[in-house]
Amino acid sequence: MDFLEILKAILYGIVEGITEWLPISSTGHLILLDEIIPLSVSEEFLEMLIVVIQLGAILAVPCLFFDKLNPFSRAKTVEQRRGTLALWGKVIIGALPAGLVGVILEVFFDIPDHFAVVAAALIIFGVGFIIVERLGLGRNADGEFRVNSVYELSCTDALKIGAFQVLSLIPGASRSGTTTLGGMISGVSREVSAEFSFFMAIPIMIGASGLKLLSFIGDGFSLGANEIAILVIGIVVSFAVSLIAIKFLMGFVKRHSFTPFGIYRIILGIIVLSYFAVTLI
Repeated sequence: MDFLEILKAILYGIVEGITEWLPISSTGHLILLDEIIPLSVSEEFLEMLIVVIQLGAILAVPCLFFDKLNPFSRAKTVEQRRGTLALWGKVIIGALPAGLVGVILEVFFDIPDHFAVVAAALIIFGVGFIIVERLGLGRNADGEFRVNSVYELSCTDALKIGAFQVLSLIPGASRSGTTTLGGMISGVSREVSAEFSFFMAIPIMIGASGLKLLSFIGDGFSLGANEIAILVIGIVVSFAVSLIAIKFLMGFVKRHSFTPFGIYRIILGIIVLSYFAVTLI
């Protein structure tokens, strides 16, 4: 395998590990990265890679939140174990809408990842973050959120957040971005919205990655040694970087609003539009 391709695979893993968890769209960044620093792979493999590389990122969640997500911990009381099992039930409820719609779109439709769609999603949801923060949507008269712990989430809250997650199927929307917005609008604090978004990512991203990989193989494509190396490197690097990115975001939302991410999304959306508009001229 070419050393340059190894460096590219590492770079793709870094970008995925950062952008998967921050509400700024991993798809938008990877598409732009492919235009600037393309991998020497087929278009079909790249499409699969952008989805399957998420497996590395998702492994960081159970590693960082193992105690909170483990319902069989001996350190927990019976009541705490029940609370953890109830949390998993809400995670499944929240994952159902996007999971069902995602399967339907994958089987019967071709979801467009045109640069204009990605750019529009980046800008629109960026504006959404700014509006939600400025107007204090989802907060009471004292500026406080109704839900401040994942254990306080109701099944209705989980379903509402899950409904917003469906919007993440739009390339450039950002799964963490749409779910966090949905949570805040529903009265769930920034920290809890982000945390629950991470938990819902476990079934969603494992399912999406598995479906995409099976579709790739089912269409008659095979993985060569170079492609396997790129995939493995990307997954490993995205896992390592995700550990850092998740810790950063959880620390950030305790002290700051999501407005900076909204501004960043708008700027990136304009850059994407401008870049592709110029290249098409």
